[in-house]
Amino acid sequence: MAEFDAIVVGSGMSGGWSAKELTERGLKVLVLERGPEIIPERDYTDRIPPWERPNLDRISQDEIEEHYPKQYGGVAYAIKETTKHFWVKDSEHPYEEAEGTSYDWLRGYHTGGRSIMWSRQAYRLGPQDFEANEQENVGVDWPIRYDDIAPWYDHVERFAGISGSVEGLPQLPDGVFQPAFALTCGEEDFKARVEASFPGRSVIPARVAHITAATDEQKELGRSNCRVRDRCEHGCVYRAYFSSLNATLPAAERTGNLTMVHNAIVQSIDYDPGTARVTGVRVIDAETRERRTYTGRVVFLNASTIASAMILLQSTSEAFPGGLANRSDQIGRNLMDHVSGVGVSGFMSGHEDKTTFGRRPGGIYIPRYANITEHDKPYRRGFGFQGSVRPVNGPSGQTPGIGRAFKESHRAPGPWRVGLEAFGEQLPDPNNRVTLHPSARDQWGNPLAVFNVTYGDNERVMLQEARKDAIAMLEAAGCTDIRAAGLELTKPGNRIHEMGGARMGRDPATSVLNGWCQAHDIENLFVTDGSFMASAACQNPSLTYMAFSARAANYAADLMAEGAL
Repeated sequence: MAEFDAIVVGSGMSGGWSAKELTERGLKVLVLERGPEIIPERDYTDRIPPWERPNLDRISQDEIEEHYPKQYGGVAYAIKETTKHFWVKDSEHPYEEAEGTSYDWLRGYHTGGRSIMWSRQAYRLGPQDFEANEQENVGVDWPIRYDDIAPWYDHVERFAGISGSVEGLPQLPDGVFQPAFALTCGEEDFKARVEASFPGRSVIPARVAHITAATDEQKELGRSNCRVRDRCEHGCVYRAYFSSLNATLPAAERTGNLTMVHNAIVQSIDYDPGTARVTGVRVIDAETRERRTYTGRVVFLNASTIASAMILLQSTSEAFPGGLANRSDQIGRNLMDHVSGVGVSGFMSGHEDKTTFGRRPGGIYIPRYANITEHDKPYRRGFGFQGSVRPVNGPSGQTPGIGRAFKESHRAPGPWRVGLEAFGEQLPDPNNRVTLHPSARDQWGNPLAVFNVTYGDNERVMLQEARKDAIAMLEAAGCTDIRAAGLELTKPGNRIHEMGGARMGRDPATSVLNGWCQAHDIENLFVTDGSFMASAACQNPSLTYMAFSARAANYAADLMAEGAL
């Protein structure tokens, strides 16, 4: 079988960027996707209205309980009869949880992975996020700083298309933005009242990976401006929001250097002790169970945080008996997600005679202020709020009903509701980990994942305080009938922001990767999905995965051009 210059494992958020950058540098690249091929014109369902489907496109409770208990519990809004093929069946992809713990592993196995179904909130990490571990003696120090990654944020934002507003906030750096989606009049009112009452807090338009002013390059790839239909979880035939299927994979394909193989489940990576390099990957066909080996000069592991850790742990040899590149015993450790579960809502008066048109892909964002502009907090790090202020009867309202009266009610003015939800940072902890089950196997013969992940006191206290802060902001905005969720935190994994598992660091004894996402001990192995994260920050992480993947791919291409790889 022909040798490739590079093998990319996974076609999702980070794998698409690895493939794009490597192919555009002239390398012959093989992308291995463990799931089936998704063809937008055939498989996207965003043009099928729910009223044309039985049961308004809802799947039955029996089917949920049998096949989707974890998936549906995490993303009920996204799993419909016409979209369930984007999510794995829990019944076919089991895993184990350590006694006394619970973990929600939410997945999509197909072309583009979860980049098809993500919430598309796109924020940069700030300088403080790369410095906090060292300053607080938590985990390990990031081996790079914000200035190292800033040009690559520019690079991926320009190509992907990020709508946002320039705010000048040091903790949430501005980027290369297309025009932001306008705030509603209720959000403008809420912003003015909160910022007047809490100096140092900001209410800004959500930064989302939706095109609002398509560039020539984006148009060449068949992409166009967002139609504000809010059908994103069904896919987008306009390719307006960023996904690897909409953008990076087509860019890689147009180079003529891309080969894609679907239904290829990577089981292990081969290592040659004589050269101290990896030589290729072993796969099993998901449908035929045929086993194959693909060889390449460089391997980029982009299978997703947990899957990448499992592949490395399965790749044992005499040189690495505990798993490939695992001299530090850090593979599978330090799993992080964003902690949430605090939702606060209330009614805002003064806009009852107004309504909205269209359904924006994002509302408001309140960037982190805790331990930034406000100090003396009883917890480390901080959180941001995502939310909206919109009419209850508007296009995105929640008024139940059916028929003409129902439709007319959504056109009529009425009360407005404010809703906020906190997303907080989980601290790295080596005891939060995924391991391989010693005996249980899946249908392809791979060990089941075993999760042992819990939240600590810092996360619990942080969310208690976030709840108080949200209530205070709604009170300052004059809201009535304020309701706050209890203090039961979402399960780890539920926010679908899994990070860690093969963290980067300065010392090979305590980390897996260097500052280029390159394995300390294996110079032609790179891991650029969420595995590399040394801390979680509180911002949605996908934009950071993109930037680090692009940076690492170009670094690898430079080394190959120099003959060093």
